[in-house]
Amino acid sequence: MSVLPIVPVGNPILRQPTRSVSESELASLEVQHLIDDMVETMRTADGAGIAANQVGSNLRIAIAEVRDNSRYPYKPPIPLTIFVNPVVTPVDDELVEINEGCLSVPDLRGNLNRHVHIRVQYLDRNGNRHDEVKRGLTAGTFQHECDHLDGKLFIDRVTDPTTFTTWDQFDQHHRAAFVTRITEFVDRIGS
Repeated sequence: MSVLPIVPVGNPILRQPTRSVSESELASLEVQHLIDDMVETMRTADGAGIAANQVGSNLRIAIAEVRDNSRYPYKPPIPLTIFVNPVVTPVDDELVEINEGCLSVPDLRGNLNRHVHIRVQYLDRNGNRHDEVKRGLTAGTFQHECDHLDGKLFIDRVTDPTTFTTWDQFDQHHRAAFVTRITEFVDRIGS
């Protein structure tokens, strides 16, 4: 496995929708190696997820995983999940304000709204079909990665630009209040 360079904001590939992956293509060694490299890259960068276009590929593949992560200690665990050709559908209209960052937008965070309950349909790396409901911050993580696959970044969803902050300033001035609020949300909703 290799750690791949993460594509930064400004690179046109982040603004282009990715293309669907056929089942035979998914089974290829090339795509399986890409998935392994994406996992290694995400873990090395301490991310909660990564999409293929963040490592320079235009395939509709993303990954989510949250385990003991010092960047996101308030996020509930997500087992390693590879989602290929995902389709996200909101289950209801309930939204939560989340403060997000992104590996492709280093050192910048901002507040945006995400659906609390979503349905995610996807293939796993073995071509098995999944149809699952995700909720809370886990739903937010899946929405963030699927946005990447559609050529969108979290900065596009921030409605109040005064919430933009660097990581250092977030830690210094905003983290405690956010963690308190989002922990109460996680305790109420779960995941």
